[in-house]
Amino acid sequence: MSKVKTFSGSCHCGAVQFEIDTDLPELTTCDCSICTRKNALMVKVHETSMRVLSGMESLTTYQFHTNTAQHYFCSICGIYPFHRKRVTPDYFGVNVFCLDNFDPTGIPVRATVGVGMK
Repeated sequence: MSKVKTFSGSCHCGAVQFEIDTDLPELTTCDCSICTRKNALMVKVHETSMRVLSGMESLTTYQFHTNTAQHYFCSICGIYPFHRKRVTPDYFGVNVFCLDNFDPTGIPVRATVGVGMK
């Protein structure tokens, strides 16, 4: 079992700062219409393992289809740092490319099917 670590992250301009705690069991991609367009590579974390440290007022939310998932974007630089998941709304999908000094090399990547979700 991997050790849980704390990772810091931010949007591009730094207005949104956050931390997550994860043991990085896997990373995921998704083939839904928004994830393919934003080329998302994500780690799933429970809402209790994520903290927005600053910039909540800079986040804007985009919802579509069932309007369940909440996709957050920085209203200043436009970067997607994370989203609240549709099927498991007590979890966030965090954009690993927003994590400071993060190297995804060697972490298994699982492709999830989003395009066929009803």
